[in-house]
Amino acid sequence: MHEHRKDGAELLFLPAGADIPNNPRLPVLLHRGAVPPGAPEAAEALLRGHGWRPAWRNGIYTWHHYHSNAHEALAIVAGEVRVMLGGDGGVVLDLVAGDVAVLPAGTGHRNLGASEDLLVVGAYPEGAAPPDQLHGAPDERLRAERSIAATPDPARDPVTGAAYPSR
Repeated sequence: MHEHRKDGAELLFLPAGADIPNNPRLPVLLHRGAVPPGAPEAAEALLRGHGWRPAWRNGIYTWHHYHSNAHEALAIVAGEVRVMLGGDGGVVLDLVAGDVAVLPAGTGHRNLGASEDLLVVGAYPEGAAPPDQLHGAPDERLRAERSIAATPDPARDPVTGAAYPSR
């Protein structure tokens, strides 16, 4: 299901996949043009100002993975990337410098191709546990579903500071 908020954010509710659980209650938030291209410090300041801790600068892995115990914001500060969200058969998005994708715990993500200059700032809500990294193996599913359910909802949208929406 795909919705738009008044503030322009796109909400993507992803169903559980065969290998990737996704999040049964919280949507992916997609903010287009939310951070200044080429300015990782500005992206980090915006996220930090809304209670999300910038944790790394890098790219996005080229294999499906997800975090069962942490929500993650991906701010594209340079370049462009095509990502698949939700596991095989999921949603494919083209993200460009300035875009921010906010992935609730359990959301599969994978880099399907990127420009050489891709730079992403990754952030997690303040107080979040160090993120695990799962890949959709059958033996991790039950533990992952329990961990997703036990992960506190983000207090705020890291881009707008508004309350994080749920179903």
